[in-house]
Amino acid sequence: MESPVLAIVLNWTHHHSTEPLTVRVPPRRFVIAPGSFERDRPHNLRGNDSAMSLGVSARSSEERSSLVFSKSLMRFSALAFLVALPLSSEPLLWYSGPAAEWVEALPVGNGRLGGMVFGATGNGRIQLNEDTLWAGAPQERDIAGAFRHLPEIRKMLFDGKYVEAERMIEETIMGERIFPKGYQTLGDLWIDSAHSASPDSYRRELDLETGIARTEWTEDGVSYSREVFSSAPHDVLVVRIEADQPGAISIRVRLDRPADATTTAADSELLMLGRASHEGQQLGVRFEARLRADAEGGSVRADGKSLRISAADAVTLILAAATDYRGHEPSDETTRRLKAAEDAGFAVLRDSHVTDHRAIFDRVALELGGKEKRQSPIDQRLQAVRAGGSDPDLLATYFQFGRYLLMGSSRPGTMPANLQGIWNDKIAPPWNSDYHININIQMNYWPADVTNLSEMQEPLWDLLDNLRVRGRKTARDHYNARGFVAHHTTDAWWWTSPIGRAQYGMWPAGAAWTSRHLWEAYQFNQDKAFLRERAYPVLKEAAEFFLDWLVEDPRTGELVSGPSTSPENIFLTKDMERARITMGPAMDQQIVWDLLANVLGAANELGISDNFTAEAREALANLAGPQIGSDGRLMEWREEFAEAEPGHRHISHAFGLHPGEQFTLRGTPALAEAVRKSIEHRLSNGGGHTGWSRAWLINLWARLEDAENAYENLHALLAKSTLENLFDTHPPFQIDGNFGGTAAIAEMLLQSHGGELHLLPALPAEWSRGSVTGLKARGGFEVSMSWVDGRLQKAEILSRFGKQCLVRVAGAKELRTIATSAGQTYSLDDLSPAGTI
Repeated sequence: MESPVLAIVLNWTHHHSTEPLTVRVPPRRFVIAPGSFERDRPHNLRGNDSAMSLGVSARSSEERSSLVFSKSLMRFSALAFLVALPLSSEPLLWYSGPAAEWVEALPVGNGRLGGMVFGATGNGRIQLNEDTLWAGAPQERDIAGAFRHLPEIRKMLFDGKYVEAERMIEETIMGERIFPKGYQTLGDLWIDSAHSASPDSYRRELDLETGIARTEWTEDGVSYSREVFSSAPHDVLVVRIEADQPGAISIRVRLDRPADATTTAADSELLMLGRASHEGQQLGVRFEARLRADAEGGSVRADGKSLRISAADAVTLILAAATDYRGHEPSDETTRRLKAAEDAGFAVLRDSHVTDHRAIFDRVALELGGKEKRQSPIDQRLQAVRAGGSDPDLLATYFQFGRYLLMGSSRPGTMPANLQGIWNDKIAPPWNSDYHININIQMNYWPADVTNLSEMQEPLWDLLDNLRVRGRKTARDHYNARGFVAHHTTDAWWWTSPIGRAQYGMWPAGAAWTSRHLWEAYQFNQDKAFLRERAYPVLKEAAEFFLDWLVEDPRTGELVSGPSTSPENIFLTKDMERARITMGPAMDQQIVWDLLANVLGAANELGISDNFTAEAREALANLAGPQIGSDGRLMEWREEFAEAEPGHRHISHAFGLHPGEQFTLRGTPALAEAVRKSIEHRLSNGGGHTGWSRAWLINLWARLEDAENAYENLHALLAKSTLENLFDTHPPFQIDGNFGGTAAIAEMLLQSHGGELHLLPALPAEWSRGSVTGLKARGGFEVSMSWVDGRLQKAEILSRFGKQCLVRVAGAKELRTIATSAGQTYSLDDLSPAGTI
């Protein structure tokens, strides 16, 4: 789409002025340097979204008639008008009123420092988070010598004594569950004023392309704006408040927290100090938040525990926060960051933030049609979807919102994205807001590679490295095994023990599942140094544990994992007792197959052949495989048990189809069909009722190339499991559904498992016309496509490493083979015959 154009005619009253002219058409702002224009002559401006550039975008007729000029314009008389302004191509969340509750607020984040922007005009709240603000400390939970009970437990399970074995596991294997002990809110930044709760006009928005949350309103003839962003280059949260009349801004600024913090004010600075705890128990990190206020015009003074800013023309608030989690003194960190940010000044802060953000975000663009609906607020559009309406453009925005959230909650050097990313307003959040590694953290990172955000996975590699330290001890002391192990959950203190109830805790495959992301990263990015130095050592240690853990099934002689659960599910024994633990549940077997296949694939890439690879290859050959039940469904357990919850939220035994690659539609059609029947059975009994489980189902339907079922469930994800600000809800809010939904949309458009690129494998009728650019594929390819009437019109494939590329186009029976060269782009626009290019 051609860039929008703003035409301005300026009559310079003081044409010798050296001050720049700042012009803002909501929600864009740009600066005109003196001497850039001839007097009394129209000029067309084009450009990007940088604060120091010439560029503008208007998204509604209301905006097209609302030009706001800064105080610099007082030197000039001006006539301005807009021409040729199509609807914006940028993904945007906008609303006609402020957030009434937390799940309506808009998130900003730089991976480490987050904010939830409510947008109220009178008492503006920005809820704050810092990614290392955790209660608790490392605690021993391993039970040394627990492995001595394993032979007896396994014999019970092989003999069908499931309830007795489970009881013994909880008595001898399971460690202590400690709750609450989790990730906590940093607190709240409040901007109080005398503004009415019902201004003359109002708009709030989140621009996903710039990473800026903006609120605008008009009251008593004065137009106000408030911008909020979390800068990665400067590692601070910035708030900018402006008005179009001088001296119009008078506010009080406060910092507070629900517990365990004190705030002081001095000169133009607020300081909040505290230590995380749960009512004095589970003492955690010491933390500090420091805020500095800079007023242009007017005055700033300390008033008790707050700052009073009076009669200002504009105000910039800069907030830095830190903890001692990594051994640094918080005050040193906040002081350093604030000084660097203040020295840079607002224009540089904004410009560097936007430049950094867009350099990552703009790698991928998606158009699905229906842009005319952008004239309505997101909450109204979401209501229409809930009523059964179709809104492909909202799904495109949802896709980009998921990418935005991953950028905001996981960047190199930060903590990995937790159950809520980084956005949590509670001292004791649900499930501690920690790291659940039996599906949730893996789903958080499903979209990373395919949506061109590969480096956002680095915190996940850090998590695996940290788990290896404790996980070796758990493997040795708890299970008398080599390698490392982790179970269903962990937190910032990286414990790896089985804890709590057997139903969810007796599951030793968390590290193995998470480590598959390392192999995936190599397949997408083809980085041999990464594979050798970072991925292979983790894969090998994870595999070593299972080589010691697997035992022979006395009935078949095949290797099985156990004791273990099919995560959080319950089966009924022949005596109709509820039980959870078996030997060789399907998900364990599939994860072990995946792990051994991946580590052997990595060894082959690195030219490694040794005793370990021989052992892994033998175990893979003797591993018990998948089974199909009498009703045609893939069996979840080694016996054909009835399920206590036929619509259970987990669909663990489908792992081999997605995210794994053990089952494929063409390679193992019978198993793929058995997974289909399992999905249909789950859904017919109420499955998919949580956001993340619905997202997983969409990915599974996409792998089955069932476009309409994938779309039906994607629509249900929006209609039933999406909050007003597009956050996913479990319920309550849980971010994995956002990431899983984003990955699912990509999976519907492009697949690259099984050694081939499949273009538009699950394109629904609702997306009959569209385009996507910048998706990544395994093998080191980058794909852009457009389609019309549901048929691929053109595809461009960038080969980064010169690998041979096998391409399948939706509906085609045969593959095309492309012999590529590194750095070359290949265009496929004659797609009728299969052949070699």
